[in-house]
Amino acid sequence: MKLVAAARLRRAQEALQSASPYHQALVRVADSLFATERAALGPAEDAKREALVVVIGSDRGLCGGYNANVMRAAEDQARRAERDGMKVKFYAVGRKALDHLRRAGHEIAHQSINNPRLATFGLAQDLALRMLSDFRAGGVSETGLIYSEFHSALSQRPTYERLLPVSEQTPEQGAGEIAAPVDYLVEPSRAELVPVVLRGYLEDSIFHALLEAEASEQGARMTAMDSATNNAADMIERLTLEMNRARQATITTELMDIVGGAEALRA
Repeated sequence: MKLVAAARLRRAQEALQSASPYHQALVRVADSLFATERAALGPAEDAKREALVVVIGSDRGLCGGYNANVMRAAEDQARRAERDGMKVKFYAVGRKALDHLRRAGHEIAHQSINNPRLATFGLAQDLALRMLSDFRAGGVSETGLIYSEFHSALSQRPTYERLLPVSEQTPEQGAGEIAAPVDYLVEPSRAELVPVVLRGYLEDSIFHALLEAEASEQGARMTAMDSATNNAADMIERLTLEMNRARQATITTELMDIVGGAEALRA
């Protein structure tokens, strides 16, 4: 399992690195385009004080504390939203996320489990469409993602990223360093381009989060299986030593009985 996770991690890292330049460029373009349209990108006037939060977990276990850390971040976000007077409903991606949210008694609006592969553009499109339709219809006033941001095979950090309403990006937000906004010349008008770019921005942001989560899951699984292998080897060595000691003690006892018996017969 460690070898399989290592191979999948390598592919996931390559996909993440390949997608990052496009993601960062789209963020810069979207931020410039939305700069003068933020009022129109806010929630509906009669929108409910609710938030739709997508929690990206895994369908399988054996990946250390990966899912536990993501679920802890989901619980923290739910408490923060409740303190702000906002109700939270979740979109669970992955069976582990679904099981935890059900046990915790949270409202589950939608779910996506048993995905053959996590980072697919089809899943990103489905999530973006659900977010956008609920937000425009006034069913929610905020949407966001909770996923594990990949740093290395040993380090993954659970992250909450708000997607709607769109906020201005800063160098600390999003993946990588986001440059200062550029005032692009656009054709046709900004108002006509905003709906198209907004949907593309949502789909790409979600797809990038899925890539991060997939790499994080495989990195956590590889690390967990490596630790399990090392622990098993240490346990085998320790138990073998104890077994040899016990066997030697038994042989010594039997030899003492034989010697004692021989001495008794000789006497």
